[in-house]
Amino acid sequence: MNDFSYLHTNCLELSIYLGCDKFPHESELQQEWENNKESLLTFMEQVHRGIKGLVTDQQGEPIANATIVVGGINHNVKTGR
Repeated sequence: MNDFSYLHTNCLELSIYLGCDKFPHESELQQEWENNKESLLTFMEQVHRGIKGLVTDQQGEPIANATIVVGGINHNVKTGR
């Protein structure tokens, strides 16, 4: 699903695996949290990096379905509204 969403929508989904055990025992969860808390919070802070904004016409009105193209990246994105 992650690849499909990235290639065919404006949605970027991530799956993060901490180990081979998909369903760790309840007794292990607190330690897993402690081991990964700072890394996860640092990763989540990265959402504020990059380019953000509105695509507007000369009158300042939003342009629906405008295509955003970045040189060197083979993945165009369309505006939502």
